[in-house]
Amino acid sequence: MKAPNKIPCRKSFTDTLLELAQHDQDIIAVTSDASGSATLTDFGKTLPGQFVEVGIAEQNAVGISAGLASTGKKVFIFGPACFYVARSLEQVKVDMAYSQMPVKICGVSGGVAYSQLGATHHSLHDIAVLRTFPGMEVYLPCDVRQTRKLVEKMVNHPKPAYIRVGRNAVPDVYDDDQFDFELGKATLLADGNDLTLIGTGETVYHCLEASHMLKEQGIHARVLDMHSLKPFDREAVVKAARETGRIITAEEHSIYGGLGSIVAEITAQECPVRMKILGIPDENVIHASPLEVFHHYGFDYQGIYAAACELMKQ
Repeated sequence: MKAPNKIPCRKSFTDTLLELAQHDQDIIAVTSDASGSATLTDFGKTLPGQFVEVGIAEQNAVGISAGLASTGKKVFIFGPACFYVARSLEQVKVDMAYSQMPVKICGVSGGVAYSQLGATHHSLHDIAVLRTFPGMEVYLPCDVRQTRKLVEKMVNHPKPAYIRVGRNAVPDVYDDDQFDFELGKATLLADGNDLTLIGTGETVYHCLEASHMLKEQGIHARVLDMHSLKPFDREAVVKAARETGRIITAEEHSIYGGLGSIVAEITAQECPVRMKILGIPDENVIHASPLEVFHHYGFDYQGIYAAACELMKQ
C-alpha cells in the first residue's frame, strides 16, 4: 500500500480556498467552532473580514450562510460532516436546497474518520439523504489533488453542494495535476473488461490497489473514480455494465442508499448485471481506526480483491 500524502484533503481544501479568497472578496468561510478540525486557522488570521465563527451552532451556520449567499457572496461552511447531515439537516433542506442558495458545505472527518468516537460522530447516511434533496449536489474527492480541482470549480458553481472529506492524510490517487476533472463525470483510472470496480472518496485508492492485485491473477478490472454522487455519471455505469458484466462498488457509507444503491438503481433499469455492494451493514460500526474499519467490513483493497475473485467465479 502506498504511503499517505502528508497533507490531508481538508488542508488541501482550505489552502486552495485561501489562495482564491485573497483575490476574491466575495469568498466567505463560515465555521461552527471547527477552525482547528477544519484547518481554517490560517484563513481566519489572513482574512478576518471574510471569516465568520458562529460557535457550536450548525443550524445557525447554514441559515447565516444562505443569507450571505442571497447577497451574492460565495459561501463555504466548514465543520464535522456528522453534524451538518443530522443536526442541521432541516436548514440544509430548506435554506440551501429548497431556496437554491449556492452554499457549499465542507463536511470534514466524514464517514468513519472519527471512528473511535462512535456512532454519534459517524456520517454514513449523508449520500443517501442529501441526494434526495432536489437541486442539492454531493461530492467526495479521493485525494489532495482532486480536492484542489473541486474547490476551484465550486467557487463560482451556482448550485448548493455538500463535499465530504476525511480527517487523516490519504495516499495519492493522482500523481500530478494533469488529469481531467469534470463535475458529474466519472474518471477512468484503469481499463479492463472482466469486471468494474467503482469507488468514491477514500475507497477509490483501495479499488485501484485491488485492480493491481487482480491483474497479477490475470483479471483485468476497470476502475471508476465516482467523485460526483449527484450529479451522477449514468453513462459510465451503463457502459461498464454492458462491457464488463460484473460490478463491485466500495463506499465508506451504509450499504443502503449510497453509491451501491445508485449503481444498482441504474443497472436494474438499463442492463442488469452481477453486482456486489461493499460498505457498512445495518449495524453500529466497530470501535477501531478507520483503516481497521475498512478492513473489518471488507471495503479496503484486500476486501475488494477477495470480493472480485469471488464474483469472477460466479
